[in-house]
Amino acid sequence: MDESVAQPARRAALAFIFITVLLDILAFGMIIPVLPHLIAGFLGGSFSKAAVWYGWFATVFMLMQFVCSPIQGALSDHFGRRPVILLSNLGLGVDFLFMALVQSLPLLFLGRIISGITSASFSTANAYLADVTPPEKRAQAFGMIGMAFGIGFVVAPAIGGWLGVVHPRLPFWIAAGLSLTNFCYGMFVLPESLPPERRSAFSWARANPLASLRLLRGHPELFGLASVLFLMALAHVVYPSTFVLYADYRFHWDSSMAGNTLAFVGVLAVIVQGGLIKRFIARFGERRTLLIGLACGALGFTLYGFAPGGYWFWAAMPIAALWGISGPAAQAIMTRHVSAQEQGRLQGAVGSLNSIAGIFGPTLFTRVFAGVATASVPMAFAGAGFWLAGAIVGLGGFVAWRVTRGE
Repeated sequence: MDESVAQPARRAALAFIFITVLLDILAFGMIIPVLPHLIAGFLGGSFSKAAVWYGWFATVFMLMQFVCSPIQGALSDHFGRRPVILLSNLGLGVDFLFMALVQSLPLLFLGRIISGITSASFSTANAYLADVTPPEKRAQAFGMIGMAFGIGFVVAPAIGGWLGVVHPRLPFWIAAGLSLTNFCYGMFVLPESLPPERRSAFSWARANPLASLRLLRGHPELFGLASVLFLMALAHVVYPSTFVLYADYRFHWDSSMAGNTLAFVGVLAVIVQGGLIKRFIARFGERRTLLIGLACGALGFTLYGFAPGGYWFWAAMPIAALWGISGPAAQAIMTRHVSAQEQGRLQGAVGSLNSIAGIFGPTLFTRVFAGVATASVPMAFAGAGFWLAGAIVGLGGFVAWRVTRGE
């Protein structure tokens, strides 16, 4: 941002970006506990059919994110950050209203496609922060965004679960109100951060979502750890894609109980990644921290699958939460293998891998759950999806052990 922008305006802009991300996460998190049940309502309450459809909902959302994030970033480089961010907020608000009103499954599916397109502005928000923040303070600014994600994912599922008990469409109305309020607030508060002389022409080559992955091809030493991160991201998809339906099928939990459980997952993640990761790396080093985290993740998912009741499931959550130390450790090792000029491309490649996992993971895990529900297998085998996730994390642990032996 130009120095002509007053410091109060700069602070207001930073606050707006924080609020934008927080409200977006709140809006999306609130519908997590109710969307599977809403889909099931269109399908006569069938768990197996709802699981398949919900897998498609999750897949198309991540596909739109994967395709549209670099496009929105390139558009913001050309037109400026302000119009892209504001149009995203407006589009989300209108889309949530649309999803609150539709009375057919295909129209609800269309709404999810639009959500994926309009919500792909997190990269633009990060670019805005880089524009308005001096280099020595950017880590703190990006940490603020991480805090917004953490807060949103802790409270949003619980709020959505409570609202869903009142009415399954109520979280969509509240989400629409948050997004539209955010748009109106930004119209008066958010200044442009990218002056015309620093803008660039739009290029489809730069908007290519696969471009960032070329870095991994040029650095073979990164390929193994990139594979580990991909397997971790793939296993994690079991949470958003099947947990709500699984908890209803296995434990007979309503949306409120499912939301509270997801909120507890968020609290544990904040504790682990906000406090424990530093202590683990200081004591064990990055490689052993990575391996310990992957071992805990594999064990935690396996225990989830064996849990005969809700209390047993909750008891396994602290073990599974320690999986959170492995991601930062893996990325710390990877950053040592690229130059300072390639760090941004590395993070872009990691983000692309996460999106690819988000595209294929929902179909994988929802198909497993649908098979379990359709076949009416004994309840002891109902956790097959979590066992699969545990096996994927275990494979990641083996790969990590092999590729980091020289670290």
